[in-house]
Amino acid sequence: MSPRKVRLVVDVIRGKSVRDAEDLLRFIPRAASEPVAKVLNSAKANALHNDDMLEERLVITAAYVDVGPTLKRLIPRARGSANILKKRTSHITIIVGERVATVRTAGKQSTGKGNK
Repeated sequence: MSPRKVRLVVDVIRGKSVRDAEDLLRFIPRAASEPVAKVLNSAKANALHNDDMLEERLVITAAYVDVGPTLKRLIPRARGSANILKKRTSHITIIVGERVATVRTAGKQSTGKGNK
């Protein structure tokens, strides 16, 4: 599948929690959502099994699609000629990590005097 089509799906799930991304991928009406869901499930399983992360805290930290090798096929045309059909492939990468608890600190408030 071409990277251009897969990027449309990956852009939707980037930065979301894994649980939300799985729900989104289940209902996105694009053919690219199936291979992206497989890669997401693999990344989730690796994080749970290899890195001992908690499933509830998993979030997609990075997701991108790179161009894979292009397969070139010939389509017969009139008078013995042929056109080249480029079957584009893609490499899908999804990196998951645990959500970090944010700690808010009291900042210095400006009075607005002399700040121009």
